[in-house]
Amino acid sequence: MKSWFLSFVALFVLQAHAFEVTSTSMRDGGLLTQAQVFSGFGCQGQNISPQIAWRNPPVGTKSFAVTFYDPDAPTGSGWWHWTVFNIPATENSLLQGAGVAGSKQLPAGAVQGRTDYGAAGFGGACPPAGRKPHRYQLTVWALNTEQLPLDEQASGAMVGFMLNAHAIGQAHLTARYGR
Repeated sequence: MKSWFLSFVALFVLQAHAFEVTSTSMRDGGLLTQAQVFSGFGCQGQNISPQIAWRNPPVGTKSFAVTFYDPDAPTGSGWWHWTVFNIPATENSLLQGAGVAGSKQLPAGAVQGRTDYGAAGFGGACPPAGRKPHRYQLTVWALNTEQLPLDEQASGAMVGFMLNAHAIGQAHLTARYGR
């Protein structure tokens, strides 16, 4: 009985302090707005990166990264819409619109990698017309290193490889969008 109670208390404490991400720009399980839709490739959105905030990172976090990824893109490898890495461990949010290429809103030292649109910065949702809505996964990564040895030319696949090699925690939001 005593071990069951201690397990329950430990689970409650872990859940109460879980690494989590929130956003005023997108809702987990909701639909993306035109603000997060690409402007181009037949889409007519505003191409604005969402506001995000996170809390309760794992002990030992030395930096953060953020990714915005579509696993449903008909490419065989998904579609990288945004990668930001080398965010200092002292930060806990990104402002809406921080993903503009060359943004001064990103924390000092943060780097935006190249999206599958071919340039660094946020590239919004733009799934093929007439198909079921795609999932857009926003992930904040807690990392065990202060910096990834990458620059703004790093592809989403390379950033993803390095993130998986250094991740000690992740927090997710997933929204949908179709046209």
